[in-house]
Formats: sequence, C-alpha cells, structure tokens
Amino acid sequence: DYFWHGNNKNKGIGIFSYSDYKFELLKEFQLNFEYIIPLKVTRNNEKDFYLFAIWAMPNKEKFYERYIAQVWLAINHYQEILNSDIILIGDFNSNKLWDKDKRIANHTDVVNFLSKKKILSLYHKYFNEEQGIESQPTFFLHKNNKKPYHIDYCFASEKFSTKNFNIKIGKYDDWIKLSDHLPLIIKFN
Repeated sequence: DYFWHGNNKNKGIGIFSYSDYKFELLKEFQLNFEYIIPLKVTRNNEKDFYLFAIWAMPNKEKFYERYIAQVWLAINHYQEILNSDIILIGDFNSNKLWDKDKRIANHTDVVNFLSKKKILSLYHKYFNEEQGIESQPTFFLHKNNKKPYHIDYCFASEKFSTKNFNIKIGKYDDWIKLSDHLPLIIKFN
C-alpha cells in the first residue's frame, strides 16, 4: 500500500508499505499541518497503530509557526490520538541546538510534551544519547559533509519503545547523491 500527499507529483510526502499493512488518512487531518500526515495503519482489517509521517516545513506567512512549531501545533491538535499506539517519524527539521530560535515552541518543548505521553525518540533510547548531542547526523546542509546535523526522528509509544528494535543510519557516501538526508532505518523484532 502507499499514501501520497503533495502540491504536485514532484514535491510531497510518500508513505509506502512493502507488506500487508494498509494506510487510511484520518478524518481529523488538518491542512494547517499539511505535511504532518496522520494515518491509521491496519493489518488484516484491524487497526494496529497510528502513524504520523512528518516533514516540518518553513512557513513564510507565519514565521513563528515554521518547522518544529508546526509539529508542536499538530501534536497539540491531535493529542487525543497520541494516547494510542503511535509512531511519529520523519524530517522534523529541528534539533535542541536551535531551541533559542523564536517560535511558538521549540524542540525541547516537543520532546517533553511527547515524553509526558510516554512517546520517546527511538534513536536516543537505542544509542543512549541526549537530545542535541547526537553522534550520528541525518542531514548535511548543502550536502556538505562538514555541516552535519541530526534532524530526522522516530518517536514511538511504549508498544514500540519497549520492544526489541535496532536502528541504523545510512552512510553519507551511499546516500548523498540522492538527498541531503540519510535514512533512519528502524527494524522491530
């Protein structure tokens, strides 16, 4: 199965299943958070979990609602759904390093809000690292390997964060020709 949302065929967010998982856009979806896509994920016609596919974007009209502020607004809007089994994954375009930037909320606000709902960053749990001092980047500004940042995340509820899982991040040399981002690959056992 797959789900695509975008302004045109060349720019958007795609979610793909290479198994028997199916996607359904939630009726609660708000275009205010256009690239924060809430999906019900089912297998054998039964809900398994919710998935939020995230691509935090700039907002030229509302400067203080750009990037991580979009995620903040979305998780507050969808907070009832966050009490379920859930995965939030994608390009958050954020890091604790930029908490001082003026927005309606910052990276730490989002992490703390999710943590109160027992939704944790799987990367940080797996590698036992703190927000803002990640040892493995997921993004290279202008594809420059001297400008690395960690801005892609997978946050997950207890159903996933307490299971046995492993994480790896793609290698710069293997991926940089395709994107300025490296894939965050998570395998649940």
